[in-house]
Amino acid sequence: MAINRDSLTIKLAAAVLAFAAVFFAVRALDGSSAKLSGRPDVAVREGELPGATTAQRIEGLQAQVREAPSDPDGYSQLGLAYLQRVRETGDPTFYPRAQGSFEQALRLDPNDFTATSGLGSLALARHDFSGGLALGERAARINPDVARNYGVIADAQIELGRYGAAERTLQHYVDVKPELSSYARVSYFRELHGDLPGALGAMRLAVSAGGGTPENVGYVQALVGKLHFDSGNYAAAESAYRTALETDPGFPAAVAGLARVEATRGDYTAAIRRLRGLVRRLPLPEYVIALGETEQAAGMTGAARRDYQLVGVETRLLQANGVNTDAELALFEADHGDPSQAVDLSARAWAAAPSVRSADAYSWALSSAGRDREALAMSDRAMRLGSRDPSFLYHAGMVALRAGQPERAKAFLSRLTDQSPRFNPLFGPRAERALQGLR
Repeated sequence: MAINRDSLTIKLAAAVLAFAAVFFAVRALDGSSAKLSGRPDVAVREGELPGATTAQRIEGLQAQVREAPSDPDGYSQLGLAYLQRVRETGDPTFYPRAQGSFEQALRLDPNDFTATSGLGSLALARHDFSGGLALGERAARINPDVARNYGVIADAQIELGRYGAAERTLQHYVDVKPELSSYARVSYFRELHGDLPGALGAMRLAVSAGGGTPENVGYVQALVGKLHFDSGNYAAAESAYRTALETDPGFPAAVAGLARVEATRGDYTAAIRRLRGLVRRLPLPEYVIALGETEQAAGMTGAARRDYQLVGVETRLLQANGVNTDAELALFEADHGDPSQAVDLSARAWAAAPSVRSADAYSWALSSAGRDREALAMSDRAMRLGSRDPSFLYHAGMVALRAGQPERAKAFLSRLTDQSPRFNPLFGPRAERALQGLR
């Protein structure tokens, strides 16, 4: 099948599309379906009750490994269940438990495919992309026929900036198993290349591939909502987020998405109320930052300052459990903290994983520290795929403005305001004011 450089070709299967688990946390782990297995054909095992919650499955699998301590598959399944629990709760203390379970499986069977691929997913969740790639490739050598593992490989290749290799991996994945997980990754790949209509098209195929559980519907609809939001179609975004919540009430990404939509209308009170409720039960840094920025836009500077302090607490918890937060924390420090620390963090992130996302963080950190020429050069690397991500466009435009490149700044900021002018309650108005000053 021919492969286009900027977008993957998708081939529909003639048969009914099979469901596979969605990938973990920001596109990192296959394992959110009720069937906790790295093998698509495994039956429900002892200790895994159909329809059981993840917590109940963990209890059953813990009992299973106590009763059969020499069975590596029990430990592999338990590791996947722990990873699923992180996704549901945001509690990173389950990461070391998952690692211990996978490692015990490999002590019993060094060629256990599920444990090897699971460790690869764990590495990606911790932002160890080189380690994730090595483990995903090792799992593929153990069992090249399990298509879902190619998602682990592709995720790592994307985050390492190896886009040509990622495209080939994804093309193989979607050719051999067109399913929710492969379509979602195709969508992300297209989104990175600035093809938002193509990304939406791939997500529609993910919707048609389905996966019957409410969580999977919520997951897909939340991604659809984000793509509509980034395209500036806020009404369609709201509809997708509400569809997600009708199926899976409380789905975090949909709750946060609705708050963003409310902020576009200037209804900061509703957005803040919604985000506060979300942060109380799932205080992930991205949600805490969204709350703080909405409060700051509403003039609630004291509340915003308190919430920004919580970001540091949550980040330290993630770091204590092996998660590399350099790129994300660099952006936060550049916007709300210490520019010099932002530069140090983003330099490390770029050295470890030279993707367009780490380049964006690095360019923005350099710009916040007044290192305009270096920021401009790194901004070129961040925009080399043609991204239409509103944050990328905002950063590229403001970096150019600070570096004395008014035409370049006008081009990026015009693109942003034409596409999604209210992408952020704090930075959207700043972009519009900067553009007005250039006209």
